[in-house]
Amino acid sequence: MSLAIKVANLTKKFGSFTAVDSISFDIEEGKIVGFIGANGAGKTTTIKMLCGLTPPSSGEAVVAGFDVARHPERVRESIGYMSQRFSLYPDLTVKENIEFYGGVYGLGNDEMKSRYDWVIEAADLSGKENLLTIDLPLGWRQRLALGCAVLHRPKVIFLDEPTSGVDPVVRDKFWQLINRLSQDGATIIVTTHHLEEAEFCESVIMMHLGKIIVSGRPEEIRNKYSDLPLFEIETFDPMKVFTLMEMQPWIIEAAIFGGKVHVLAHTDNPSSAIDDLLKRNSIGEFKIRKAAPTLEDIFVNANRGTAE
Repeated sequence: MSLAIKVANLTKKFGSFTAVDSISFDIEEGKIVGFIGANGAGKTTTIKMLCGLTPPSSGEAVVAGFDVARHPERVRESIGYMSQRFSLYPDLTVKENIEFYGGVYGLGNDEMKSRYDWVIEAADLSGKENLLTIDLPLGWRQRLALGCAVLHRPKVIFLDEPTSGVDPVVRDKFWQLINRLSQDGATIIVTTHHLEEAEFCESVIMMHLGKIIVSGRPEEIRNKYSDLPLFEIETFDPMKVFTLMEMQPWIIEAAIFGGKVHVLAHTDNPSSAIDDLLKRNSIGEFKIRKAAPTLEDIFVNANRGTAE
């Protein structure tokens, strides 16, 4: 399969600070790829370089067949980009925003009508065309922003934290739209700090402090790290157990899921250590089971330098 993006040793420095540190990866055409990481991990800087918005300090990147350093304008013509801060004009109506971007992209009358109808349908904005964009709920603004970003049918689409600040229902609808674009042949790169969104992606690139720490398909990543020391504790007092676990220096992470506590441990014979700790603190009845790691567990573990 052809590559939509090819990156080799891509680096971005701001003075003495290295925001992106010699990263390399390939992305095939038509794939949905998630860039995962906390704020400051280097995701947005990477996307800006790939979009031709900021030049790399060193390394190479080819997007939609064009080198981002030598032909940034050709890259920008071939992509769609939705930034963290929506580029919509709040004092224009839905209709006016779509028409404005159609003009920016140079769409002819027939294509403009077809793409206008597509955006209204895809963003579920029928009957709301004359509303000011500022008066739309956040979820509708997001879908409208995405629609405007892909009016010109770009080969590659970059979405920078597109679901930040919305509830799970709105997020699910947004991802349905992303999947429709992928099915139509677009390559989509999504940055997010929501680890659960990684499950919607065909492959994932996890970043931390400017470096790629884990990458691959979600199922491959989970299989690779299936032996992580992650345990599920079933107890009548999950809050007490959770509090106890958080106090232990050898517990990497603890979280409550319903009436159970999940813990990621880093010590010799962790199951025995957990059992001994609970008994010494008079927890009462409990059960300890080995648990399958989530992508969040793997990401936290890798960030702390304990993943192999």
